[in-house]
Amino acid sequence: MSSRTRSSAGMTSMNDKRRLPRKRPDVPLQVTDAMTGDVVGRIGNISRDGMMLLALRPIRDDALYQFCFHLPDPHGRLQPLEVGVHEQWSSSGTLHGQNWVGFRFIDISPEDERVLQEWLVTAGDFHG
Repeated sequence: MSSRTRSSAGMTSMNDKRRLPRKRPDVPLQVTDAMTGDVVGRIGNISRDGMMLLALRPIRDDALYQFCFHLPDPHGRLQPLEVGVHEQWSSSGTLHGQNWVGFRFIDISPEDERVLQEWLVTAGDFHG
């Protein structure tokens, strides 16, 4: 376990410091590693500047990744996005082998950013 791992109390105080609200998807959104095609996990919540991932495999501390995922547009069509991310924190999940991992977006195309912003505006509010 990393020394950077936070307890749920630590995550609460971190949530209070977020600048942008996060949205939780209504359906499971799978995330894959753009370099390998391997499934990494699913999105827990997402904002304009980052996301929390329920990781199904180990994620290295302070590492950079290129992820792919799909977001539904207002018509329900899945739109592909590819983002460069930087790992910020991790915490053990409730199931063996799962981890909650926070990522900051460090690279996203203008088109993918538009799709993300549109989804954030149309998605339901995240309350918790």
